[in-house]
Amino acid sequence: MTNTAALSPLFEASRLGPLHLPNRLVMAPLTRNRAGADGVPQPIMATYYAQRASAGLIIAEAATPNAVGQTYPNIPAIYNEAHVAGWRQVTDAVRAQGGRMFLQLQHGGRVGHPDNSGLMPVAPSPVPLPETIHTPSGRQDAVVPREMTLEDIHSTVADFAAAARNAVDAGFAGVEVHAANGQLLHQFMARGTNRRTDAYGGTVAGRIRFAVEVVRAVAEAIGPERVGLRISPGASFNGIVEGDTGSIYPALVEALADTGLAYLHLVFADPDQPLFQDIRKSWPGTLMANPVLGWGEPLPADGGQHAGERLLTAGADLISLGRAFLANPDLVERLRTGAPLNQVRDRHMMYVGGETGYTDYPTLAATRPRAAAPELVGSSPR
Repeated sequence: MTNTAALSPLFEASRLGPLHLPNRLVMAPLTRNRAGADGVPQPIMATYYAQRASAGLIIAEAATPNAVGQTYPNIPAIYNEAHVAGWRQVTDAVRAQGGRMFLQLQHGGRVGHPDNSGLMPVAPSPVPLPETIHTPSGRQDAVVPREMTLEDIHSTVADFAAAARNAVDAGFAGVEVHAANGQLLHQFMARGTNRRTDAYGGTVAGRIRFAVEVVRAVAEAIGPERVGLRISPGASFNGIVEGDTGSIYPALVEALADTGLAYLHLVFADPDQPLFQDIRKSWPGTLMANPVLGWGEPLPADGGQHAGERLLTAGADLISLGRAFLANPDLVERLRTGAPLNQVRDRHMMYVGGETGYTDYPTLAATRPRAAAPELVGSSPR
């Protein structure tokens, strides 16, 4: 009987710049808090990512490009030699399994706390996060961030570029600039968090300027074919209020359309929404789309396969999935063969450290009964 799952376009080979991808399924970046307190990736992270190397591409979890950009405890970083050496163990392990990796670069901006980084968080304007934040001593009220000076802005752009070079030195095929989910670049783009009146605020052109400068600096540092950009139009994570979503993203796409980036990564993509269609028409390169699956809800039985196929039909080139890869190290094989999926266990286990809920999700091979060894005729027990 023909397995219709195997006929899905998700399993077609594709290209991403110089990379050959064996399928169109991308493991989305997922913060897992398994690095050391100093941001150095730990050996368990190499195990975790190597388990998932059958993905067409892995985008490793957000790594901070400088100390002040740290969000939560045990978040990995990529701004010194120890970070590079730690990540190199991860990329070596994934490459040994035939995989390919990008690294997401994330500056938290106001999503941070002095007890996490040792520094006062910075942001486009002194507007605090409207919720508590996790710290080593428990959840605490957010602090009012320091408004970034022009010198801060320029040095942060340089830090992103340096982090990208470090990522390549660590063995990554490229990097993804995180301008989504209420992190620093998103804070600059949104009216609710950017109250500046200088060249980095006010108009749409002013509010997207920082993101454009970061992306262009990173592309210049390592080559645009090694750079992706992640955006989340309309998302309200971390208290973000954009105010004019329909104007921000067309302007951002237009400003970066000539850069030759590896991809644009659209989070919570809905093929029925006009903005998705407008972005697809305006973006000349590879569009990676992350389907809306309902965070906090049970993982769909098909892991998001149908939603991903709809996005491919609507014009996406690659499909990123998060929780499905989190719970299923061999997700590609499971979807290809129509096998049942593991469900995500207690989602709080995502962030507590250790093997539980991290490297202990079973593969199909581990759950299949072993065939009994055939008896040898005329043999005698030893």
